[in-house]
Amino acid sequence: MSSAERQRRTVEAFLAWEEQQPTRYEFDGVQPVAMTGGTADHSRVQLNLLSALKAGLRGSSCEPFGSELKILAAGTVRYPDAFVVCSPVLGKATYVTNPVVVFEMISPSTSGTDRIIKNQEYRDTSSIQRYVILEQDRQAAMVFARDHDDWTGHLIAGDAELHMPEINISLPLPELYVGVELTVDPPADISGGFG
Repeated sequence: MSSAERQRRTVEAFLAWEEQQPTRYEFDGVQPVAMTGGTADHSRVQLNLLSALKAGLRGSSCEPFGSELKILAAGTVRYPDAFVVCSPVLGKATYVTNPVVVFEMISPSTSGTDRIIKNQEYRDTSSIQRYVILEQDRQAAMVFARDHDDWTGHLIAGDAELHMPEINISLPLPELYVGVELTVDPPADISGGFG
């Protein structure tokens, strides 16, 4: 990337620049960041999630989208794994400014960005009411939601339900992991010692 491209850009300048690129980039508020590929299990969770959202939202004014459409969030441009919008989106739109629920699936290379940086960006975007960080290889998620003036998080795992009152649906967490090779954590040592 040239030094001119590393200089701080505006969201508008980035959007115009990205339209001319052969590959997708996110914008971290300062410079473009190339998007990387994923794994088969990542794709399975994403497809399961989008199918469950589409079925759960049928007949409502809310609509799910996948990572082919970008969102504007707190001065950045992101391609979340999935998100839900509850207002009309034009067919030719390439980005959305008012997602309600956002989903990211973490991998070892994106963990810090998804858990900290994007979490702050999504918290600072007033339309986003819930941010769900899905594990890629464990049946678990960190869920952050608005609670008046606070942004609170909690862990769900195993056979839990993913409740999303903002869009009036709940999804069984196991549905999102159908066909995925899950990591089995070792059982906790309850003996308290070695002997």
